[in-house]
Amino acid sequence: MFRPKVPTMPQPTGLTAPPAVVEPTALTPGVPASPPASVAPVPARPARPAARLTPGTALALVGGGASAVLVVGAVLVSMLLAVALTATSVAVCAVALRSVLSRR
Repeated sequence: MFRPKVPTMPQPTGLTAPPAVVEPTALTPGVPASPPASVAPVPARPARPAARLTPGTALALVGGGASAVLVVGAVLVSMLLAVALTATSVAVCAVALRSVLSRR
C-alpha cells in the first residue's frame, strides 16, 4: 500500500511510422529584400473626456478605501494575535517540559 508503483511505458498499439530523417541544407546568400513600403499613418483617436468625480462618487471611493483598509488591518491583527498565542503556548510547554526534566 505504501510502496510507490513505478509506471511502465506503454507500447504503441497502432501502426507507427519510422522517424523522419532531416537532411541539412546549405545556406546560400540571397538577394537583399527591398525596403518595406511606407505605411500610412494611423489617425489619432479623439481625446476621451475626463472622468467626472461627483461628490457622491468621491464619498463612495473614500468609503470603499476606508473599509478595505479596516478589513486588511483586522486580518493582519488577527494573524499577529494567532502567532503571539502560539508562541506563548510553546513557551509554556517548554517551561513545563524543562521543569519535568530537571526533577529527574
